[in-house]
Amino acid sequence: MKMSDFRLDGKVALVTGASYGIGFNIALGLHEAGATICFNDIKQELVDQGLKSYKEHGIDAHGYVCDVTNEDQVNELVAKIEAEVGVIDILVNNAGIIKRIPMIEMTAAQFRQVIDVDLNAPFIVAKAVIPSMIKKGHGKIINICSMMSELGRETVSAYAAAKGGLKMLTRNICSEYGEYNIQCNGIGPGYIATPQTAPLRERQADGSRHPFDSFIVAKTPAGRWLEPEELAAPAVFLASDASNAVNGHILYVDGGILAYIGKQPK
Repeated sequence: MKMSDFRLDGKVALVTGASYGIGFNIALGLHEAGATICFNDIKQELVDQGLKSYKEHGIDAHGYVCDVTNEDQVNELVAKIEAEVGVIDILVNNAGIIKRIPMIEMTAAQFRQVIDVDLNAPFIVAKAVIPSMIKKGHGKIINICSMMSELGRETVSAYAAAKGGLKMLTRNICSEYGEYNIQCNGIGPGYIATPQTAPLRERQADGSRHPFDSFIVAKTPAGRWLEPEELAAPAVFLASDASNAVNGHILYVDGGILAYIGKQPK
């Protein structure tokens, strides 16, 4: 093994929905390892926000407006990146949504929207980049899965269905295109300390933890929420030559939740 196997110098990475949050932090890690960063978002103001954030980190990222559920837009995006930056070596399918609605209250249209963004879009984007990966003789695809790829939970029927499907799409891309030196793996994040989850982690007026905070800490052997940057190194590994023999695998970066039945009540 050589430490250079973990380097991404000269590689072009597309991270979808990476203006902020988990995708942004993964992109920072890929850049630190040497990759050129391309990202998209659905609105120009989000792309502009992302470009500003990357610039603040000293990164000249390439930002594009694209709806990843629209196959024509995705094909145009990939062609534009290939023309302006280079063939995409690394794809991180990060863009996603969640709707927390009890199943019997969720409309079919709401269910379809989550499936469209969280499952159909990774299919569309992967389908767009694979032909050039085949021609180049290598490629890395990383799908951002979830613990809900393995577990169910109340109010997230569509999200769990989509992320379970994404796990199997990951394995099928491996099965179909592994012979072309394309590795497709997934990352399943645990509960991440982001601005969006901050209200769930604030201390209550009496100094106690928020009930959901207590629940997550009790269910996590690490005893804490994870930081967004903790997803970067696993992504770099799966994007690098160091993982060339790893294919069709879901790497759960969850602090041990999936291995743990939880604490016995006192």
